Amino acid sequence: MLFARYLAVRKRTEWICAPLKTEDYVVQPVDFVSPPKWHLGHTTWFFETFVCKPYIPDYKEFDPNYSFVFNSYYETLGARVIRTDRGNLSRPSVEDIYIYRKYVDEAMAVFLNQGVITDPGLRDTIILGLNHEEQHQELLFTDLKYILGHNPLFPAYYQDRNIVEIQQPAIPLDPFLTIGEGIYKIGYKDKGFSFDNELGVHKVFLGEYSISRNLVTNGEYLEFIKDGGYQDFRHWHAEGWDWVNTHKTKAPLYWHFIDEKWFNYTLDGLQEVNEYEPVNHVNYYEAHAYAEWKGQRLPTEFEWEVAAPSLSYGKRWEWTESAYLPYPGFQRAEGAIGEYNGKFMINQMVLRGSSEVTSPEHSRITYRNFFNAHLNWQYTGIRLTI
Repeated sequence: MLFARYLAVRKRTEWICAPLKTEDYVVQPVDFVSPPKWHLGHTTWFFETFVCKPYIPDYKEFDPNYSFVFNSYYETLGARVIRTDRGNLSRPSVEDIYIYRKYVDEAMAVFLNQGVITDPGLRDTIILGLNHEEQHQELLFTDLKYILGHNPLFPAYYQDRNIVEIQQPAIPLDPFLTIGEGIYKIGYKDKGFSFDNELGVHKVFLGEYSISRNLVTNGEYLEFIKDGGYQDFRHWHAEGWDWVNTHKTKAPLYWHFIDEKWFNYTLDGLQEVNEYEPVNHVNYYEAHAYAEWKGQRLPTEFEWEVAAPSLSYGKRWEWTESAYLPYPGFQRAEGAIGEYNGKFMINQMVLRGSSEVTSPEHSRITYRNFFNAHLNWQYTGIRLTI
């Protein structure tokens, strides 16, 4: 039932926010991190804008100013608060935003319980909205980690929240999986939901390659650090080397060298680095440099997709060596919905898989995540190919 799915998704967003103090909701330490209360408002604005206002007769908009406050990047829908100013929104208050969520949820409940949605376009928009909110649930985790991980007290976000530490992986007899040369179909082939950037099934030719069954661990990445990986320009793209020197980078995000030991901030607070966990919060520059240091490389997104059914994935988003580009025949939808993915197909790299903070059932082999090469606040890791 569509309403049951709607209710479950909306409740999970608030479950993620349940451990927060009021002050945690309003912090924006850097431009690419949004305050948690903005996520709560934006995901609500999506349903009000794309469902309630056009489809519910006599629907009364909660507050006309909220479209300006909670629009993210939809040029079609008019003016908006620029991303860097989201932290200046002391009003509306956290309390006001929860009232806003309740108001829209009550309207959606009445609407969805009236009967089966027969308009395929409307149903698709609602399902897109649910997947959109699930994306923001993951962003909530990553933004909260950045906010709390840059608090000088390193406060823990949660206790016993069902996201557990990863234990030492079993080492397979053959650490690499070999995929034979051939022509393979790429893209979303099923009948369920997918984003538009996954559509356009097409064939690609791949030469034989071998892809690691395991992600690079903290212990393996420590060897790169100890060998001077952040001090040797030979491993880095020129742009990556500029990034290292500009930011004085010596280790992944959230790592701290204290009393001759490496610690990293986790959602459980500051912990000694576990050498068996997959390395986390590395950007594309770091992933590429590590691969160069090992004498190996990152897989292309097509190599990853073909191998994925035989791999264990879902602990980290995995950088690929593929630029984020449209598939053959890609077409944007009409109106604001068409701004969802296509406008970002420039200067970004593709990541595949999912992470331990990805929402349940929000992972597909064909899912194409994408970020700028310098970003590392997402749960991003490394899988190697030879």
